[in-house]
Amino acid sequence: MIDLRSDTVTKPSKEMLEHMMGAPVGDDVFGEDPTVNELESYGAKLFGKEAAIFCSSGTQSNQIAINLHVSPGGEVICHYESHVFKYEGGGIARNSGASIRTIDGDRGRITASSIAKWLNPAHDVHFPLTQLVSIEDTSNRGGGAIYNYEDIQAIHALCIKNKLPLHLDGARLFNALVETQIDYSAYAANFETISICLSKGLGAPIGSLLLGTKEQIVKARRIRKVFGGGMRQAGIIAAAGLYAMKYNVERLKTDHTNAKVISNLLSSLNWVEDVVPVETNIIVAVVKDDETRNSIIERLKENHILCMPFGPGMIRFVTHLDIGEKEMEILTDRLKKI
Repeated sequence: MIDLRSDTVTKPSKEMLEHMMGAPVGDDVFGEDPTVNELESYGAKLFGKEAAIFCSSGTQSNQIAINLHVSPGGEVICHYESHVFKYEGGGIARNSGASIRTIDGDRGRITASSIAKWLNPAHDVHFPLTQLVSIEDTSNRGGGAIYNYEDIQAIHALCIKNKLPLHLDGARLFNALVETQIDYSAYAANFETISICLSKGLGAPIGSLLLGTKEQIVKARRIRKVFGGGMRQAGIIAAAGLYAMKYNVERLKTDHTNAKVISNLLSSLNWVEDVVPVETNIIVAVVKDDETRNSIIERLKENHILCMPFGPGMIRFVTHLDIGEKEMEILTDRLKKI
């Protein structure tokens, strides 16, 4: 089976498993797990941030960050397709009691000018206080689109001017940075907090990091505890994340190359109307007939290719480290027969 549903379906490699099994552990709630501490220190230093906290998922790290920045009745500005709004179970409302201002943008990306239109006047009691801007890079719903760095800098400048924190959902941030080659610390300086997934393209079985200042991370530990996210001998899973960050970043370029190959092949098939331009590891195919989408997905499954529905008439494929040369050859052959 060639599983292209998501880059979360990967299995730990032999080398990653060896790192996990050999990891020294302690009680992380007491701050005594040396592997967790090493992972947090490594991630923070890599991006030039003061501190980090290891979380069980990207949703958890995003929700902790939002809870850090907003108070009940406040408002978060984000794209209407952003993960923090669309795929985190209403967490902003449930966990932080905040409202959400969703705005449109190109392939999941918003701009300073579009944000500026929706900054609520602080003196007008009819409106919730704008308290946070959140963006996502790469944009999942945008088909893995990468933010223009100048747009990020402009958003940062707008937030500074209006004394607003800027949060990054960086679930697939490494996919963006291996393409743009922007310095990690320079990039991270635009954000108050950054969430980074270790369980997507990097191939760890679980975990995310939230990066910020020492003060923010101290508060984040309390929020994580309240959310039920305190972990004990977590070094076993933290070791996978540490291995992933050290050895699985540069190889993301292979996933991007494979994604472009798949995109070109899909474009030649008679049931595909169009393919969203591929920038990283996500391919979104638009079928010619909306009504046939589900039957095509089922046909692909019958041919041992797994993929995901991605909206009306759209199918998503995601490349990852378990898709090597052999899998690409098999996939190419099977797709041509459908």
